[in-house]
Amino acid sequence: MVEDGTAHKGGAVSSAALNETSATSAMREATQDAQKAGILPESVSMGVDIVEVARMRAIMKRSPAFIERSFSCEERAYCDATASPEFHYATRFAAKEAVVKALGTGFRHGIRPNDIEVYLNAKGKPRVRLHRAAAKIAAHLGIEEIPLSLSYTHNEAVACALALTEDSRTKAKARVTTSAQDLSRQFKEARSLLDDLPAADGKEGA
Repeated sequence: MVEDGTAHKGGAVSSAALNETSATSAMREATQDAQKAGILPESVSMGVDIVEVARMRAIMKRSPAFIERSFSCEERAYCDATASPEFHYATRFAAKEAVVKALGTGFRHGIRPNDIEVYLNAKGKPRVRLHRAAAKIAAHLGIEEIPLSLSYTHNEAVACALALTEDSRTKAKARVTTSAQDLSRQFKEARSLLDDLPAADGKEGA
């Protein structure tokens, strides 16, 4: 779990500066409830993260170098082409955090934000490409697939990632598919703690 923090003075920004303690705690509790209920097998590693859109907006203005370091050219091109880039940058950074949590590493062991790339496939679904240290660690752990879900409200961007090995993938897919509505409800309840604006959600890859 990446610890929360604040942006350093002088324009340097830490990845931990984008997180919110209460929000992450709510999402973690929803994950644990899902596992206890049998919605997710405990053998599947799950990472969730929430990024404040306003904070990402401020970082984009204050520290463009952080954006260049953390996001690939493809990611930046996609986000910059949208009407509200801050929402898409926030969802992608939340995804990067969620992935390293699912890997169990955080941004350690040489993993950097730009080692994790988020893109949309031909069907418009969010997918992950791992590079460099992240790819090596995933291979070492036997992780073959990382399903990803991205969404946002007026205030927060939310990402969920599952790290699936060959042994857990079939079982996990079956359980997640049959319990998709229950899992969606779990996370919507957690997110309602963060944003009380009804019908304000956006979702990528829907």
